[in-house]
Amino acid sequence: MGKTLAEKIFEAHVTDKPFGDTWVLKLDRVFCHEITTPIAINDLVSKKMDKVFDPGKIKAVIDHVTPAKDSKTAEQGKILRDWARRHKIKDFFDIGRNGVCHAIFPEKGFVRPGFTVIMGDSHTCTHGAFGAFAAGVGTTDLEVGILKGVCAFRKPETFKVNLTGKLKKGVYAKDIILAVIGRIGVAGATDKVMEFRGPAAEALTMEGRLTICNMAVEAGATSGVCMPDMVTVDYLWPFVGPDGDKTYAAKEAALADFSKWRSDDDAVYAGSVDIDCSSLDPLATVDYKPDQIRTIRQLKGTKIDQVYIGSCTNGRIEDLREAAAIVRGKKIADTVRGIVSPATTEVYNQALREGLVQIFMDAGFCVTNATCGACLGMSNGVLAEGEVCASTTNRNFFGRMGKGGMVHLMSPASAAAAAIAGVITVL
Repeated sequence: MGKTLAEKIFEAHVTDKPFGDTWVLKLDRVFCHEITTPIAINDLVSKKMDKVFDPGKIKAVIDHVTPAKDSKTAEQGKILRDWARRHKIKDFFDIGRNGVCHAIFPEKGFVRPGFTVIMGDSHTCTHGAFGAFAAGVGTTDLEVGILKGVCAFRKPETFKVNLTGKLKKGVYAKDIILAVIGRIGVAGATDKVMEFRGPAAEALTMEGRLTICNMAVEAGATSGVCMPDMVTVDYLWPFVGPDGDKTYAAKEAALADFSKWRSDDDAVYAGSVDIDCSSLDPLATVDYKPDQIRTIRQLKGTKIDQVYIGSCTNGRIEDLREAAAIVRGKKIADTVRGIVSPATTEVYNQALREGLVQIFMDAGFCVTNATCGACLGMSNGVLAEGEVCASTTNRNFFGRMGKGGMVHLMSPASAAAAAIAGVITVL
């Protein structure tokens, strides 16, 4: 019987099976940010266990509130900053060279096919786009990961998402994942690995794959994964090729090695869903759950107060290009506040070089530094009671972007169109 990608990764990393179906895995990466890691750091310090298992495998960033907005967030940043210095964690990214964690860590080439990754952040599943097992964990698991480089998981079941067809013009990766979650519901893949397969998944760019894996957790999944292929090799080549760590002399060799992290054709799945992507229209969420989906056409005319383009879901350069193509030469509606937050400092620089920042500013957008900020209602665009936001982020829970606010999740192109019209509108 064949094995899934997740099963292969588990078998390659298991160090113990203490009881039942619990597997203790060796970790390749532990990612940290200033919101959840300081709690773990303080607890380890209080227990006189202020150590790290491998400073080279721990990567850290200040991203959620940057620059700090008050004394509390300044203190959280200080704890992470001092800890990184104390333990000589070389890959620590502070203001001026930082970015949203799930964008900057891939951008730096820190994730490879077959890796195991944890972080105290629910959208860590994003990194499965490389064919890795990446999961968000609680404080205790994060502490053990930092200290010992291991983490315990139940042996995974895998839920297959078979993506076929070809996307129509104006339909993007964000629409795919909204369609998937709308079909299976917010608990449709609970405690499972959501595996994206099929020709439409293979046709996605690496950035598109990061978008769909990012929202796997919104269907309850522990991780989202895509099969490594030449798209993966091309993205990672600057890091693994002759100009990187020289792991591979040729792309074909990298592809051959990465391909061992693909599910077998006769692997057994716990469930599956088929999505014909050629049938999809641009989508958005309604109400306060990400599985409540309507077409943009059905929501046409819905008044908005703010448009937010950014986050670990849709703040990368491709996202900014898609939005800028809609905005170019136009002005946003007088009744709308437009905010663009490039996901990383490098994305911001690239957007400057391509003239995208100027396009957004000419249209009336506020372009901020790289931060998670408004996505979770912490800074840089919090909604007031009763306000409505067309947002490229990943979560629309009640109060997510501000108490009493409503968030309609959608693609960057749909959000940009809404900014111009002042209402949700068809491209």
